[in-house]
Amino acid sequence: MDDYGKPAEIFSKVLRAGRRTYFFDVRATKGNDYYLTITESKKFTSDDGSVHYKKHKLYLYKEDFDGFMESLNEVTDFIEDKRRNDQNGHSAEEPVDVDNQEEMVSQDTEGNSPFTDIDFDDI
Repeated sequence: MDDYGKPAEIFSKVLRAGRRTYFFDVRATKGNDYYLTITESKKFTSDDGSVHYKKHKLYLYKEDFDGFMESLNEVTDFIEDKRRNDQNGHSAEEPVDVDNQEEMVSQDTEGNSPFTDIDFDDI
């Protein structure tokens, strides 16, 4: 933990991508288990010239690494295959196996999300 009670950074990697910057940070829990935070920071410039950033953070724990990487590789492979087929003039429409996907969660008609905001910095 640092002087402010936040988990200490063990390792960091930064990826700059245009207006977006991605931060990959390895942190440790109080029990000294490592986890990954992925932060997307997007730069916005107001009409008055002032700059602000919007950040979105994802927490990924070691028990989820394999499934996360498998899913990430599957969708990126799909995108690459689709792009290659589109460039070659072929249709790459593949049916989506919705029976094999986990339940998708969205907002209800009033805009309420079923998710609860949690501050994981206390872990």
